[in-house]
Amino acid sequence: MSDAEENPLEETEEYGEIEMEEGEDEDEEEKYPNDEGLENMQQELKEDNTLAWRGSQEEGEEEGEEGEEEEEEGEGEKRVGEQEEEEEREGEEEGEEFGKEEEAVREEVEEEVAGAQEETTVKPQEITKSMISLERLTPTDSQSVLSGTLPKTYSGRESKHSLQSELLETLELSRSMVSQLEFLDLDLTTSAEQQLSSPEKQPSGDLAERTDQRPQDELGQERRDLEPERGDLEPEKREGRKEKRVLYVNEKKEKEFQPKARIPKVSLVSTATEDILFQKDDSANVYPLTMTWSFGWNSSLPVYYIQDENQRVLLYASAHTAVIYNVFKNNQHHLQGHPNVISCLCISEDRRWVATADKGPDCLIIIWDCFSGIPVHTIFDSCPEGDGIRAMAITRDAKYLATISDTEIQKVCIWRWTLAVETPACTLNLPKEYGFQSYLTFNPTNNKELVSNSKTQAIYYMWYEEGDILVHSAPLLTEKTFNKLVGKFSQSIFHLNLTQILSATLEGKLVVWDIYRPPPSASTSSGFPHITPCKLVHLQKEGITVLTTVDSYIVTGDIQGNIKFYDHSLSIVNWYSHFKLSSIRSLSFSKTPATPPIENTNYPPDCTLKGDLFIVRNFIIGTSDASVYHLTADGTKLEKLFVEPKDAICAISCHPYQPLIAIGSFCGMIKVWDYEQKKYLFSRIFEKGLGVQSLTYNPEGALLGAGFTEGTVYILDAMSLESEIPEPFKYSRTSVTHVSFSHDSQYMATADVSFTVAVYVVRVKNGRRVWEYLARLRSHRKSIRSVLFGVHLDSNEPRLLSLGRDRLLIEYNLLKSYKDHLEVLDIHRTDQGNYPTCMVWYPPLTKEQFLLICNSGYKVKLFNSTTKMCRKTLLGPVYGSPIEQIQILPVKTPLELQKRYMVFVNRDKVGLQILPVDGNPHKTSALICHPSGVAGMDVSYDGRYAFTAGGQDRTVVQWEINLRSWKTIFTILSSVVKVLIQWRLERCRNTSACRSFLLS
Repeated sequence: MSDAEENPLEETEEYGEIEMEEGEDEDEEEKYPNDEGLENMQQELKEDNTLAWRGSQEEGEEEGEEGEEEEEEGEGEKRVGEQEEEEEREGEEEGEEFGKEEEAVREEVEEEVAGAQEETTVKPQEITKSMISLERLTPTDSQSVLSGTLPKTYSGRESKHSLQSELLETLELSRSMVSQLEFLDLDLTTSAEQQLSSPEKQPSGDLAERTDQRPQDELGQERRDLEPERGDLEPEKREGRKEKRVLYVNEKKEKEFQPKARIPKVSLVSTATEDILFQKDDSANVYPLTMTWSFGWNSSLPVYYIQDENQRVLLYASAHTAVIYNVFKNNQHHLQGHPNVISCLCISEDRRWVATADKGPDCLIIIWDCFSGIPVHTIFDSCPEGDGIRAMAITRDAKYLATISDTEIQKVCIWRWTLAVETPACTLNLPKEYGFQSYLTFNPTNNKELVSNSKTQAIYYMWYEEGDILVHSAPLLTEKTFNKLVGKFSQSIFHLNLTQILSATLEGKLVVWDIYRPPPSASTSSGFPHITPCKLVHLQKEGITVLTTVDSYIVTGDIQGNIKFYDHSLSIVNWYSHFKLSSIRSLSFSKTPATPPIENTNYPPDCTLKGDLFIVRNFIIGTSDASVYHLTADGTKLEKLFVEPKDAICAISCHPYQPLIAIGSFCGMIKVWDYEQKKYLFSRIFEKGLGVQSLTYNPEGALLGAGFTEGTVYILDAMSLESEIPEPFKYSRTSVTHVSFSHDSQYMATADVSFTVAVYVVRVKNGRRVWEYLARLRSHRKSIRSVLFGVHLDSNEPRLLSLGRDRLLIEYNLLKSYKDHLEVLDIHRTDQGNYPTCMVWYPPLTKEQFLLICNSGYKVKLFNSTTKMCRKTLLGPVYGSPIEQIQILPVKTPLELQKRYMVFVNRDKVGLQILPVDGNPHKTSALICHPSGVAGMDVSYDGRYAFTAGGQDRTVVQWEINLRSWKTIFTILSSVVKVLIQWRLERCRNTSACRSFLLS
């Protein structure tokens, strides 16, 4: 690649100005008697060095080439002499000012030549290397900037020096940013910095090889690309002065800009080991928002056992992220890259390669390296319809990947992902009559055979790799086939004998299919491979939800939480039924074989007549109630690893002065975590039918207000989650969506789906503080978006406001409210066409107190808190959907009072914005947090973390806020923009119209 290609932003006109300086008047050569000696000395050194490189056999060829170069140089001098006469005539017309500038340029050229001669006299060996490299290399503008010498022009030298200093300052900022980005293992070196190396560090042999391998035609093309576009010079006149331009301009720079040999980096994937993933230092975050922890997991997908030796490592899906969790170290590594919720995942037999796929627009299939956490291959157009992947499987040796799409006409594809191709090796469209195939697996001993099933149909596939043809067999199975009820299929696998297929049903039965495989020498007339139903085995009473194999056993998990092991003849060997688990969703066995029995082992006996020891690998159990267990076969030890909410999560709240977060779910569970230590503390599960819809700590952090889906309101102790009131408040018939406390914890307000605001107050009775119901009012006609407490400016009394989708901002008079009567102070309309989405108190960045209100038109409005008059309307963050919730980051020190930030969420993203709001779209940053929708958001008391709840994806994500990196990014961007504007103004210094346009 040429230097011009490496630096696409460089301008070749400045090289034209350099060429004018050094070739303006060829008579100047008589004024510099040292030039000729310098050229002769360089030619001699070059000849000696060439002899040292190529030997005596190439001596004649090299001298011939030098002679040709001298002839070309002579012809160039003649052409330049003709140009000198034209330039002398032009110089007389340009005036005395141009002549003064020309004299200044001549003096600078004389100093450069003198310096070059001095360097040649002192260090001839370096000049020899210089001439060899300068035959092949041409410097760029970026090199001039980095070396501290800008290309010289006839005017504007002062602005050039200021541009130089600013560019160097920007470079220092960029280098500091690059140092922060080094942990990402990215190649962030610029094209100019790649050439910053000293001659001592550059192997001469490598340099010689590089320069000799560059063809002369390519070199000539590079030089033509770098020539100025001037109308007064014809192309043939410019060609004769190429070598002289290289000599004068580049001789002093070549020591600083020797080409640096690219040292190939060793692949991080090939050198990764099992224990390297959690040894990485992820503390140096360079993004404004970084995912640090994911609470909860998608229990409808399997959990996989990755490691079981010195450290216990699991893999599971959490919303659009795959999580690798180290149980012993309590660490998580996140595999991020999917734009939609992950719909399926699978893992290779050696636990090295993981494949994940999502379902939705712009769906992806990503193959990850579990050892390093690096995505090794991404398939972008796996489902052009945009519906995503429903089922996926990977071969035992991880060479091939099979997928089934989630479209109406399902498509089965096999991918040769190791070849990094973007198209499948073969595809097959399935008829609608087969039902939606939801499970897929390969034959563990034959990569060309697969089996899948829907609830009503099992399909066998054979892949003919020679012609990339996928044939299938799907015999119809009805109750008349065996004269018995078969039931709905759950999963299908290949039998241990490899001649049959087993399909489990929710009736506790197994359908056995015989596989017919024609011999390879048989003709097509003998038929294609197919399966036929052989028999129906009533294996157990409970419905089978999981069917798999390990070693010499066939393993089932059922809806009653039982795990049973069968031999190849489907005779039971052992079972685990005393753990009282919920329905089994997944079973994953360790890749480490079971240890043989010794004196200290305590394996249980099996249930056969022989009573042999039941030796099996350790395994992970995933259940339908979002619980994950580890079972150690030696001693039959069951450990509960974690229990997460099994229903939607909409309620989260951070403690006001401790690193605690409370998470509430529709399943009636409230869990409290220490989010700094990533440690679960305590929880409470309410009776069935009570789903937690909203949670809020009071300002003192002693109480936790909870609103439930059926209208109940609880006030709980923050540390024990025990009720602080004898009976919960039941004044609403619909879900309580908002809970808010006043600044002095004397009032609590709630809002429900019925557009009603309710207020509760603290009374002192018998020396005790007791919460009582005050009043409620149906004050809005549409859903309430915010319920907000504040403080009156002239007193310390609390004030209450509510904002509804009916575009009404209502303030209530708490002092004049009494039992069953909530007084309204005033009502104001906030919008005409758009509806408001959220409201928050604007930080005191000005003398005036404001309410910040966002609406559905991507606007933010500032309202005077007293008069409710709209004082300013600005453009808010635009990331595909309007803002739904906002929070102002708290400050840690008084010095940060004027540097405030705002956290916001919209439909599926979380972001940051720099305050004050001014409509600048570059003051915001956002990324996808929950593709299926954000249901809640809160900020830690110290402003270090933001938390988002995903609703139906059953997860809460913790985001680390790094304001320092954001400041660095904006500093660099603003510096670069400033330098580019000044540079462009210098380029257009004689055009007033262009100058005024850029300044505007």
